[in-house]
Amino acid sequence: MNIFIGVVAIVILWQVVSALQMQLLSRILGSFISVGVIALIIVFQQELRRFLIFIGTSGILSGNFNKRRLFSLRMRKSESTDLMALIKACRNMSESKTGAIIVIATKTDLNFYASTGEQVDAKVTSRMLESIFFKNNPLHDGAVIISGNRIVSARCVLPVTEDPDFPSHLGMRHRAAAGITEASDALAIVVSEQTGEIAFAKEGRLKYAITLEELRERLEKESS
Repeated sequence: MNIFIGVVAIVILWQVVSALQMQLLSRILGSFISVGVIALIIVFQQELRRFLIFIGTSGILSGNFNKRRLFSLRMRKSESTDLMALIKACRNMSESKTGAIIVIATKTDLNFYASTGEQVDAKVTSRMLESIFFKNNPLHDGAVIISGNRIVSARCVLPVTEDPDFPSHLGMRHRAAAGITEASDALAIVVSEQTGEIAFAKEGRLKYAITLEELRERLEKESS
């Protein structure tokens, strides 16, 4: 907010100087503003990226906007996700070291990301989730998006975080979990293919190597 006020003040000063025909100072301020716009784009690139993603997820500018599918996705958010089925699937995939990334929609519409994958439209069950992420299943490479108690899509492409401080030892699934929760208010769960450890992401922050009990508590807290 302070930066915005500062920018507005400089623009107003530039207009005043121009009106008073102070040409040298006007040119200096004009050059400063030109460079400042580029600097602001660089400084706020993450915020601009989130805004553009929001425009994309809203479907307003998309020629492929599907109102029926969007309405269906929103309607299902009123249903409660079967947390026990979700936790059971995570437990089994953790034990077998089956890599997985599961995104749970909350308020933000994830139709844009759901459209990048294969539509599933199935009830949330542990067997369904485990079968999707089974390594020989063509749908396993990508994210599953859940809305309410329905698996909306699988093999979805997600944005990845560009946080320079993100732990380098974590892979693309973890980066995607952080990325989608930066770009929306969704929740994300990751099961590591290398270690079998479970991670939980919210608002771009990743909690790594959590127990099943911690996962249950976090999911129940978010669903309450």
